[in-house]
Amino acid sequence: MTLAMDIPALHVFMRQAFPQVADDFCVDRLEPDGLTVRMLIADRHLRPGGTVSGPSMFALADVSIYLAILSRIGPVALAVTTNCSIDFMRKPESGRDLFAEARLLKLGRTLAVGDVLLRSDGSDAIVARAGLTYSIPPKV
Repeated sequence: MTLAMDIPALHVFMRQAFPQVADDFCVDRLEPDGLTVRMLIADRHLRPGGTVSGPSMFALADVSIYLAILSRIGPVALAVTTNCSIDFMRKPESGRDLFAEARLLKLGRTLAVGDVLLRSDGSDAIVARAGLTYSIPPKV
């Protein structure tokens, strides 16, 4: 399948549609089968004890699947999460960015389903795994 948006286009879209969080995320790899997104960890992403918070990890998983979908269908701002299941498997390594490897399992006209694996920078250990479903609005 061909891509509808490349990495620079995804970054521009995020800055326009979600300026409040766009600087937290960077697409590092984009291929037809999926992408890798880096979350630039800052103090606002940490919970007591210095580890990355669960809501921040959820945000990374959610944004990663969203961008994977948009890379295939183009800039559809109103594609929305309809389901997410996330397993927190181990504590992320302190002081390191997180990476999400997202892949689409199904991309239909109205629904998309994907998987995301989260890792700390420099580690092969999976810190969280998420499965997400998105609703894609009808074309007007």
